Amino acid sequence: MSETNPYMMVGERLCMDFINTVSWRESAEKRRDWFTSYAKLVDWCIHAEVLTEEQAKALLLKAEEQPSEAGDVLKQAIEMREVMYRIFKSISKETSPHSPDLERFNELMSHFYQTLQVIHEKDHYTLKFKYTEKNLGTMLPPILQSAVDLLVSKNELERVKQCEGDPCGWLFFDTSRNRSRRWCSMADCGNRAKARRFYQK
Repeated sequence: MSETNPYMMVGERLCMDFINTVSWRESAEKRRDWFTSYAKLVDWCIHAEVLTEEQAKALLLKAEEQPSEAGDVLKQAIEMREVMYRIFKSISKETSPHSPDLERFNELMSHFYQTLQVIHEKDHYTLKFKYTEKNLGTMLPPILQSAVDLLVSKNELERVKQCEGDPCGWLFFDTSRNRSRRWCSMADCGNRAKARRFYQK
């Protein structure tokens, strides 16, 4: 990760990048969670273009006034991320997700969809989540929607993969034409694997 862009966005889908906000996910020693505070969650959402700079500033001001509520939103975001991770990891391994994870995902969906509304834009209508700076969790519904869109896509689910770099654990949506992508990033885990093979030779 560079200083100018501290976040690696290699998942090819918003929900994948959200899931990947844990570095070295499958290593007890190296594992590092990016969401160490509500402010870090908001900062990532700016980079992921879920929030604008103006929206982020308003939310951070609100979080200062309501630190307990901001903490609750952070916990909810992390729980949502981990539920999504377990579901999509199962899909990448071609196994069925655990029922409790799907149940919790559906609970989150029913909760967040209360803010979904039909908007008239010029010559068409569209579904959008209602943004409000009074709701400190306002950035979570679009991320959840990204996961819903992928889950119900049928033919695209087979493109969900887990990086073969051990112990990376990151997930991604394989956009390659022949579906041959193996690494979260060729420059990162891919190069490490090449170096390991060279060393073993």
